[in-house]
Amino acid sequence: MIDFTLTPQMKMARDMLHAVMDKKVRPLCLQADQDAGYPDSFYKELMPLAQGFSLGGGGGAKKEGAAADPMAGGMKGMSLLAVVAGEELGWGDPSMALVMPGPGTGGPALAARGTPEQKEKYFAQLKGPQPHWAAYGLTEPGTGSDAAAIRTRCRKDGDHYVINGTKCYISNGARAEWTLVFATIDPALGHAGHRVFIVEKGTPGFKIGKLEDKLGFRATETAELVFEECRVPVDNLLGGEAAYDQGAKAGFKTAMEFFDTSRPLVGIMAVGIARAAYEEVVQFARDNYLLSRPIPRYQAIKDRLAELQRKIDAARLLCWKAAWMADNGIRNTKEASMAKLYGPQVGMEVTSYAVQLMGAHGTLKGSLSEKLFRDVKVFDIFEGTHQIQQMVVARNLFERVQLSTSGEVLN
Repeated sequence: MIDFTLTPQMKMARDMLHAVMDKKVRPLCLQADQDAGYPDSFYKELMPLAQGFSLGGGGGAKKEGAAADPMAGGMKGMSLLAVVAGEELGWGDPSMALVMPGPGTGGPALAARGTPEQKEKYFAQLKGPQPHWAAYGLTEPGTGSDAAAIRTRCRKDGDHYVINGTKCYISNGARAEWTLVFATIDPALGHAGHRVFIVEKGTPGFKIGKLEDKLGFRATETAELVFEECRVPVDNLLGGEAAYDQGAKAGFKTAMEFFDTSRPLVGIMAVGIARAAYEEVVQFARDNYLLSRPIPRYQAIKDRLAELQRKIDAARLLCWKAAWMADNGIRNTKEASMAKLYGPQVGMEVTSYAVQLMGAHGTLKGSLSEKLFRDVKVFDIFEGTHQIQQMVVARNLFERVQLSTSGEVLN
């Protein structure tokens, strides 16, 4: 039975995170948006919070009925805790999900696929009193959301691999201590040719390109990474060479499992943005319209606000279901994509209505409603556009129809 009951510990964590967002982040977020980053001193203040929260989630279920890997953060309730925390981050400032020191987007894949030695070495690099980050390098120029089409090449040369190629739009790419980099030994091999490497900062042949100036999500660092004859030790092949023997698709599976984890988080952060915009527009309506009076225009506003509240709640439940499935070892690819598809759509609808109803005030540069309007569009694009999510959902529905006709039991 599906149970979304939050434990007392989860409620306490949610309330604590909300208080931090309200008291510490909200007062700084508009300036950080203009400056394209928070002050360095602020990142150090975040260290205790960063160590207490891991937004890696459950790492996705490996197969139907299999318990989530505790090393991947998939202990009972951890994915649900991650989405609960993610909503509060979206409410406060969605950039916080990535600027918070720690393994970030690189953590779940290392935890799920890394060797014991790799986990011990590279997670240790992120500990200590000073803020440190990691990154996840998949996206490339010209490939967009098509993870199967990567063109960054790698070849083995003795006890090293040599990497050549470019990655783009990599969060924390310039300041990361290490980055998980996806490459292929031969594009003709398709998924079987994919390899994932742990590339450390300062590795010869690894250069930081331009930093992007973005529409929204501006407090995050988004970098281009360039690899020119970059030599990476064989020991830095994620999971070791045995994981890729005999045409195993470990590299591509790593990317897909990451999406099963990250997409509900993207969806729930968009829900957090929607909630923030909704609170803003409700307060504006109360202050500027006499909603208790039976004037048709006011009734239309109340009806629209009620409709948006229903959509926010529905989007939240989609994200919670995807997280619950990961926590219980159930494959959640379809549900993760549904959460990623619907959450940003609701976020865009709510923020758009907030700006519309608030009129000129809602469009002012430096206002919260204007920032939320810009921020939420990013969530409709990264981790796979809504068109990609529709394809994933449809493909999984079709696969399940095929399975059902063969007589197999479906959950």
